[in-house]
Amino acid sequence: MNWLDKLERKIGRFAIPNLTVFLLVGYVIGYGVMYLMPEMIGYLTLEPMLILRGQVWRILSWVLIPPTTNLISLAFLVLLYYSLGTALERTWGSFRYNVYIFSGLLFTVLAVFGLYAFYYFVYGIEMPLSTVSLIGTNYITMSIFLAFAAIYPDMEVMLYFILPVKMKWMALVYVVMAAYYFIRGGLGTRVAIGASLLNFVIFFLSSRNMGRFGPGERARKARFRRQSSPHMKYTNGAQHRCAICGRTELDDPCLEFRFCSKCRGNYEYCQDHLFTHEHVK
Repeated sequence: MNWLDKLERKIGRFAIPNLTVFLLVGYVIGYGVMYLMPEMIGYLTLEPMLILRGQVWRILSWVLIPPTTNLISLAFLVLLYYSLGTALERTWGSFRYNVYIFSGLLFTVLAVFGLYAFYYFVYGIEMPLSTVSLIGTNYITMSIFLAFAAIYPDMEVMLYFILPVKMKWMALVYVVMAAYYFIRGGLGTRVAIGASLLNFVIFFLSSRNMGRFGPGERARKARFRRQSSPHMKYTNGAQHRCAICGRTELDDPCLEFRFCSKCRGNYEYCQDHLFTHEHVK
């Protein structure tokens, strides 16, 4: 297990299901605020100076500001990222998807505070508002898009409902554009781009064996569940039982079970006997 697997075993029950829906509903609410009460947007932005003066709600309220102010573009964005986000959550599970999104939010907040400290201690000035405006929810949409492209690189989407394009090529175009703006842009632009990519890089580099979330592996597991489900029902509804000690997941929720590829037949073992049992020939 890697650190995400261990963390999921401890606090996975606290994961928020359908997190994408909450994010997109927040965009709709933010758009409504911009349209009906535009003067209120100034109270939602992520400004470290005001947060340090007591306006702590800004640590979260900036997520409500939508990436676009165009209603048609927002409608397309909501439809697109609802499908991408829910697909990622089904692939990874709610907990892993929660970690990916919330770690990105955290990196963005830390990046803004780091930039604020840089301006304050190096230049002796407050961070310009024009720099604050560069740090927004574009991170959320781009990180979801890149993660989906990494998991489903060959899936095709209809660009403008006309041109079929594979996700990997769209992701490549985005990375090239991000690299261009990172080189040519100012400090605020670089921090914004870095924050939008940091959680993607850390998440995938620190998560070993991401291949188990690929579509091919998911199809293989689905076939296995269909074939083995009639033979994996034990007393009191348990689905796993060690062939050596007879313990099930009901005896100890922390137990892990695996099938042995060297045993002839469907023999499942707990973590204590997986490597110590005598293989059935």
